[in-house]
Parts: sequence; structure tokens; C-alpha cells
Amino acid sequence: MKRRFTLLLLLYLLFHLPFTCSYAQTFADPSLSAEIARIKIIDNHAHPMRFTATGEPPDNEYDALPGEGLEAPGLPFRLGPDNPEWIEAWRALFGYKYTDASPEHMRELTDAKLRVMIEQGERYPAWVLDSIGIDTMLANRVAMGKGLVTGRFRWVSFVDALLFPLSNEQSKSVNPDYRVFFTEEERLFKRYLRESGLSAPPSTLDQYLRRVITPTLERQKRAGAVAVKFEAAYLRSLDFSDATFADASRIYSRYARGVVPPAAEYKTLQDFLFRHIAREAGKLSLAVHIHTGGGIGAYFNVTNSNPLLLMSAFNDKSLSRTNFVLIHGGWPFARQVTGLLNKQNVYLDFSAQSFILYPRELSENIRAWLEFAPEKVMFGTDAFTFGPEVGWAEVAWLSTRTGREALALALTGMEKDKEITRARALELARMVLRENARNLYGFK
Repeated sequence: MKRRFTLLLLLYLLFHLPFTCSYAQTFADPSLSAEIARIKIIDNHAHPMRFTATGEPPDNEYDALPGEGLEAPGLPFRLGPDNPEWIEAWRALFGYKYTDASPEHMRELTDAKLRVMIEQGERYPAWVLDSIGIDTMLANRVAMGKGLVTGRFRWVSFVDALLFPLSNEQSKSVNPDYRVFFTEEERLFKRYLRESGLSAPPSTLDQYLRRVITPTLERQKRAGAVAVKFEAAYLRSLDFSDATFADASRIYSRYARGVVPPAAEYKTLQDFLFRHIAREAGKLSLAVHIHTGGGIGAYFNVTNSNPLLLMSAFNDKSLSRTNFVLIHGGWPFARQVTGLLNKQNVYLDFSAQSFILYPRELSENIRAWLEFAPEKVMFGTDAFTFGPEVGWAEVAWLSTRTGREALALALTGMEKDKEITRARALELARMVLRENARNLYGFK
């Protein structure tokens, strides 16, 4: 009898414990949600488009790795064309009158968008922010452009191209995504060389550091950059080991004239360059943003983007002056990334999670982070353009709504469980939506 009772108890726990242990809040406190809705947001991560007038070439600087030419990957439902939330976004932003997305109604939507853009002109990007409740958006772009006015948009530049000064032919052969991405990086690398007054990389590593890397970072700082961005997980693993200058210099000199380097030796050089760039960025008070977690592309290797791979870099004392931001909060490694927040100079945002996950699931991640290190958590939209129907404005709208709802759910649960007071809940909301970013970047 005792054995049977024990067995029944174990079966009960097996099937019920995962659900009873979950502290996901189902409903947010309406008054708290109303307060959160009034907070003007600082968006830590997005890819806004510059304004382009009729007849002007399209904007191709919204990302260093824009993704054109990739094999079409599978998309989560919320990013697909059948997500009814897009209809809500069109209604909120462009006065869309319908409850479907039929071809004839889509033509009306296109006309309505064009009408708004013409009416707003160069103010259109700022109009999008005003319509959504975003005060400042950090723009991840190769370069800023028309309409992305200083104050409302702050620049985050791309520096991955500086990691790959040698021949990338071996990497291009690994998979079709790499062939597209490395071609884009090589194009940007040539641009950085030209801006440094060079037509080819210097012959020694020391000269490359002094004549290309440092001047490039200094130019970007002078042009208004508040951070630099690594998308390295699209190109290699985030496992940046501690390589010596002597080893990196030997490898650079050996293969600087176009000979294809072996993958292992090239990685050593990249490892050294990553830490050097991060160190130089810290000296310039530029935060270092790192793409972590899932990404686009049919061949994206999510295991290479696990933020825990960065542990040795975060433990490097020479990088203690550099502030790192884990973009996308490492999803799907969102819970594991919590353990990195005990590093004094490591922060995160939940961009992309805000349109991949629904509010309830996202709220669980946010709550876990807030219970551990509330001053390290920031909001982000990862707004970018899918095409004429779903542009960066719609993605920003969806992410902002999801982020506010998820934050309200997380804080309601914490208040209900007596972890925080209402006053503390409102303080945490302001921290996540604007104050943490404001403090990190020194915004006034």
C-alpha cells in the first residue's frame, strides 16, 4: 500500500509540478498597465530606415548583413503574413479600415503609407517614433541618413568587418549563408579602408591596429556613435579565446598578401581582434553590442550564438572598462543568460523576443532578469523592414505593445507575490523602458 501511494505521488508530481511551479502572470493590473503605457521609451536596438523621396535609391545601409540573397528560412508565426496583429498595426499607424489583408485592401494600404510618408517628408522616421511612444531609438546602421535626426535616433555602428582582414574564401565555402554574409563584410571592410586612406590592408598587424581599427572607431565616435555592434554569430562562434599579440601578428603577416589562412589560425587572429576592438571601444566610451541567440538564414547555427560562449571575454580584466550589451537577451538561451548579469559590465535587452514571443512567455524572462539584476535590463524592438506590407514601423509597433504588456505582467506578478511594492514596480518599469539605457549611454 505504501509503495502504491508513493508511486501515485510521484506520478502526480511528474504531471503537475511543471505547471504549478510556473509563476507566469495571466493578467496585468490595469492601473499599472496604464502607467507603463505613458512612459516614453528608449529603444536599445532597431534598424530604422532613412527617409527616401520618390526617385531616390532605396536605403541599403540599414544593416551590415541585410540578408538579401539568402535562402528563405522558416519564420515564427508572429512574423508571418497571417499574423492578425499586423492588421492592428496598420489600423493604429495608417488608418487601415479593414479586418483582412486581401490584395485590393493591401493596395489601399500601400497608398495610405505613401500618403503619410509624403505628408511627413523627412519627419517620417520621427513621426513613427511619436506614433508609438518611443522617445529615442538606437539605430543599428552602416551609416545614418536623411530623417534619422540626432536626439531621436542615436547611431550604433557595425565593426564585424574589422575582424576579417584576410582572405575569407575558406569561410565562404562552408554554407550558402556565409557566402552572402562574407561578401557583404568584405564590401564594408573596403569602405573602412578607404575612409582610413588605404587601398589595401597594411602589411603588419601593428599597422592594421593603428591605421585602420583605431581611426575607424574614432571616426564613428565623432560621427555620433554611442555603441558598436558585432553580428559575429552570423559568421562564426562567439567563443573568442584570449589570443596573444605575438600569435596574432605572426598569423596576420603570414597571410596578409591574399593566401587563404587555415580556419584555426584565422580564428586566433579574429579572437585577438575582437578583444582589441572591445578594449578600444571601452576607451572611447562606446558600448559593445553583441548579437546573441537566434538569427535569420537557413543555415544559421544557433549553438554558435549562445551568450555563455562569451564568458572568457567577460572575465578578461583588460575589458573591465568596456560595457557589453547582449542584444536579444540571448533567446532561446534567455534563462541561462541571467547568470552573466552578475558581471559588472554586462547588460541585455529583450529586442526580437518582443515580436517572436507573446507577452506572457516574454514576461517570464523579464521577471527572472528583474529579480536578479534590474539595473541591467533594457527594452528593444529590433524593428526592421520585411517588405512593403510590413515595414520597420509595424515591427516597432508590435514590439512596443508586446514589451509594455510583458513588463506589466512581470511586475504585476512580482507585486502580487509581495516581492515589490507598487512604487517599486513603477520605478522598475521606468528603468527597463528608459532609465537603464539613459544611464548606460549617458543620455541627458
